Amino acid sequence: MLVLGFSLPAVAQTDRLDQLFAELSQTDEDGSLRIEQQIIAEWSKSGSASIDLLLQRGQDALDDGAAEAALDHFSALVDHAPDFAEGYFLRATSFYLLDEIGPAMADLGEALTRNPRHFEAMRGLAVMMEETGRPQAALELYDMILQIVPYSMQAREDRARLHQQLDGQAI
Repeated sequence: MLVLGFSLPAVAQTDRLDQLFAELSQTDEDGSLRIEQQIIAEWSKSGSASIDLLLQRGQDALDDGAAEAALDHFSALVDHAPDFAEGYFLRATSFYLLDEIGPAMADLGEALTRNPRHFEAMRGLAVMMEETGRPQAALELYDMILQIVPYSMQAREDRARLHQQLDGQAI
């Protein structure tokens, strides 16, 4: 299956995810957030108890504000499950919190290579593109998000704000 020009790995091609993405494209604003959350929950399922444990430990460390510890857990996760996109996404989050933008952007790229429908990775990359002075690239990413999640209020607001800035109309 091709999505956004990439062949999706098996993890991203589950029947459940395909069904949720189909619902997402057909839903209204009220249903969008609920379906997005279901998709994110599906992305967190590795199919391995040990990988799920590393994921949970890393998420717990992030929740506790311990980005260094989270980075260690997510790095171990990526080492043991290099095809699991969520590991790269969460490690990118850890890198970002540690102000390591380059590695964060690289990991978001890895997440998107493995799961081109990962709208959260797109959102993170768009934020970093803006922060590093690449607003046009950020705008393209917001457009990609809206192709996948048409009712994403955050992407709509960010896109509108960025359009104003690029048009020289920001206050």
